[in-house]
Amino acid sequence: MLLKEALASVSAVVLASGSPRRKELLGLVLPEAYGFEVQTSDFAENLPKDTDAADYALRTATAKGESVVQARNAPDELVISADTVVVRKDKILEKPRDDDHARDMLSKLSGKTHKVITGVALFHKGRSCGFHASTKVTFSKLTAAAIDDYVATGDPLDKAGGYGIQGRAGCFVEGIDGCYHNVVGLPVNRLARELQMFLADQW
Repeated sequence: MLLKEALASVSAVVLASGSPRRKELLGLVLPEAYGFEVQTSDFAENLPKDTDAADYALRTATAKGESVVQARNAPDELVISADTVVVRKDKILEKPRDDDHARDMLSKLSGKTHKVITGVALFHKGRSCGFHASTKVTFSKLTAAAIDDYVATGDPLDKAGGYGIQGRAGCFVEGIDGCYHNVVGLPVNRLARELQMFLADQW
C-alpha cells in the first residue's frame, strides 16, 4: 500500500513541533501537495537525563505528541512528534542555555565522533507507536576562533548539541554514518516506512 492510500484514513496530519526544519522535512515525506498543520506541544521537556539517550528521546517525543493529541481531541488526526538529542560519551546534549554553554558543547564535540538520536512518535485513532534513529557525526578539530565566530551568529541556541548541520556548522562535519536528515531533526526514510506500516494496520 502506498503512503498516499494509507493516508485516506486520516482526517488531518499534525506535526507536534515548532521546528521549521522538521516542518520542511515532513513535507518531503508526505505526498506532493498533501498539507499538514503544525501545533507546538506545551510539554516542558524536563525528563531525567540519567538514562539511555534513545529511550530519553523517544519518551520525550511521546510526551510531546500526547500533549498535542489531548489538546486537539481529534482521534482521526495523525499526530507526529519528535525529539532530537546529541550524545557524547553517553551524555545527552540538548539545546545550550547560552553562548558559553554552546562554546563548551562545541569544544567537546571538536575532533570527535558523536551520535545524533531522534525519537519519533505517531498517534492515530487511539493507537500509537514509536521508534528512534541514530546517526554518527564526526567533527574536524575546531579552533577557538571558529567556535566563537559560529556562536556569534546565534545559530547554536535553538539546536541540540549547539549546532545545525544544515547551516554554517556543516563546515565542521568531517563525515557522517547514517541518515543526514536525522541529524537535521527527522529521519525521513525511516519515517516514511514507519508511517506506511502504522497506517496500514487501520485497514
